Amino acid sequence: MKVRAASVSFPAGGQIDANVLLSISSGFHVNANPATFSYLIATEVTPGKAEGISAGKPGYPGAVKKKFQFAEQPLAVYEGEILIKLPLRAEKNAATGPRSLPIAVRVQACDDEKCFPPATVNAAIAVEVK
Repeated sequence: MKVRAASVSFPAGGQIDANVLLSISSGFHVNANPATFSYLIATEVTPGKAEGISAGKPGYPGAVKKKFQFAEQPLAVYEGEILIKLPLRAEKNAATGPRSLPIAVRVQACDDEKCFPPATVNAAIAVEVK
């Protein structure tokens, strides 16, 4: 799985949604957020810290319901490429200039027969305060 984030630029005191793109390899899926059952590991984006920037609650896309051999009920999953929106806000007194906002994306990848141990993929969003 790959994680990419488009760079964003916005003024101090402003806000914008950053786009976090997950590319899930063909033949695999990850659990949606929210996951179908509490014991499943939901896909989760956790923002780190960047000076003058605060992050809101990520907006997860709708899931695809699929039936797998290992589960009695269809599961809510993501496949292919999915877009997660991460709301960002720059403090009114944020210094202008570029910075990097680290993000961690926790997923549990599965194929049609089994699931693999949960993993965290680290990436960063390039943020510029104007």
